[in-house]
Amino acid sequence: MGDQGFGISPEMIKFVAGEIRSVVELGVQVGVIVGGGNIFRGIAASSFGMDRTSADHMGMLATVINSLALQDALEKQDVQTRVQTAISMHEVAEPYIMRRANRHLERGRVVIFGAGTGSPYFTTDTAAVLRGQEIHAEILLKATKVDGVYDADPVKNTSAKMLKHISYMKVLEKQLKVMDMTAISLAMDNQLPLAVFKLKDKGNIIRVICGENVGTLINH
Repeated sequence: MGDQGFGISPEMIKFVAGEIRSVVELGVQVGVIVGGGNIFRGIAASSFGMDRTSADHMGMLATVINSLALQDALEKQDVQTRVQTAISMHEVAEPYIMRRANRHLERGRVVIFGAGTGSPYFTTDTAAVLRGQEIHAEILLKATKVDGVYDADPVKNTSAKMLKHISYMKVLEKQLKVMDMTAISLAMDNQLPLAVFKLKDKGNIIRVICGENVGTLINH
């Protein structure tokens, strides 16, 4: 949503597409999971009395809207993409099929995974770790609005320190809010490294891919 309060910012989606394109041009296979919080947050809606299952399904559909917007922006920059969704909607996107996703990646296409896991009560973070495992990703990048993982909430605590490296177990023990606990546990069980960094800093994605010390690395 960029600097807007909600919705899709054309400038932001063009920026994100450009960042992804720079990585694809290196010959790196890229899968993308997009959240839907700029349109609808299932957890927030359930806190106002909506049934959690209905709210989560609405949130998953919001991620598909974002996925289609990102696909359009990428293809305008000559990047071949496929959107696959965990909830079947054949007229809009392919259904998620692991082997088909891997074939697309091998052919240099960016695969955008929409609709989360397809099941309620799971976050986009957990869906990202799950898809990362299924496509045998070497690393999962969490491009976010903060520049890394802090030892406390930097908004509430001005003395909070950013950590360049932290283990999965420390994230779980300290209950740091970088990702939900289910996602961290799944990544730990399968030894999938996680990199957390600020999306809006131009070039950050390619810096992380090239091994530069950007943001926070979470592993064993």
